[in-house]
Amino acid sequence: MIKQMINRIILPIIFGCYINLVSAQRPKNGTYTYQIAFEEWGGKSLGTTCTVIIKGDKIKVLDNGSRGLMGTKGDVLDSGIIVLHKSGKWIIGHTIKDKNAKEIGGCSDGPTVIDFKRKKWRTC
Repeated sequence: MIKQMINRIILPIIFGCYINLVSAQRPKNGTYTYQIAFEEWGGKSLGTTCTVIIKGDKIKVLDNGSRGLMGTKGDVLDSGIIVLHKSGKWIIGHTIKDKNAKEIGGCSDGPTVIDFKRKKWRTC
């Protein structure tokens, strides 16, 4: 009887809370300005920013002409899908399988990390 109650009531409540927590960390569709955190500078942004465009699960990071970047305003710095990595960090993946990538962020060849809470896109 207690096992049935747990399966019918308590587990769905816990699962629902988890889904709401994960969803709450991800911003709504829109265009945002994020700091660029350079890993080789200890994660400092040095005042450099980028434009982040979110539409559903798709994400695009664009050069917004901020100082410190080598490209041209409008260049795509990164794009892909928003994926919650097994580490608990949000990444810009190319497939859903990237959630299990061995290396992410930093100066690795893996997907880049995007911090929605602090509004930072991390790159090398």
